Amino acid sequence: MKLLQARKGQFVYYNNELHKIYSVKPLLKQSLHMYRIKDMQQVLARAVEVEQYKPKPMDSFIFWGKRYTLRSDVPPRENGYILITKPAPEYLDHYSLNEFEKVDQVKDDHVVTTRRNSVRMEEFLVMVPGAEEGSNDIVYQDKSIVTAQQMMEDENLEALIGGTSGYGPSIGDIYTNGRTDVRAMVVAIDGNVAVLGHGERIGLTELAESEEWQLVLTVEVEETE
Repeated sequence: MKLLQARKGQFVYYNNELHKIYSVKPLLKQSLHMYRIKDMQQVLARAVEVEQYKPKPMDSFIFWGKRYTLRSDVPPRENGYILITKPAPEYLDHYSLNEFEKVDQVKDDHVVTTRRNSVRMEEFLVMVPGAEEGSNDIVYQDKSIVTAQQMMEDENLEALIGGTSGYGPSIGDIYTNGRTDVRAMVVAIDGNVAVLGHGERIGLTELAESEEWQLVLTVEVEETE
């Protein structure tokens, strides 16, 4: 379905691969700021270049190098991920459509995420690791035009995430700490250490893989024609 009006959070296909819109700048020619879900690579695009996709139960995709299947019939688990598909945040919560959140605590009728959001069970789908039997692969819009080598490389992306070039924290990236409510920008990189705006120093790999620090926005984008 072609987009007539793009909005933050929508899943879309661009260049045959699944992306998520994280910002819309209507005055710019390339108004959509997106990241490719499989590896968080940033791109700019126009609305006419993308096609919307609405995630549903039993869809399977690669998120940040690891494959997951969306389920509505399994309970969430601590340290697991959820995808918020029907957001209805309360006053103190900060989440929106298709947010990826990591579960910190599981309550009777809701979960508390590492970003300190309280999300009710009916608002999200559980991201179960792996490709479940009978799942629908949505990594590509048209799987027939993807080479076997590309598929193999994508299924092994996890080994690259959080490592060196292209996948680690960069200057200008903004992170939030779910336990302390601190939001900070990476202002410098000293060897293998990231220096945050409030003075804290943390290893690049540690920051990328941290359960407390969550990436909010990355400034690195790939310009498209």
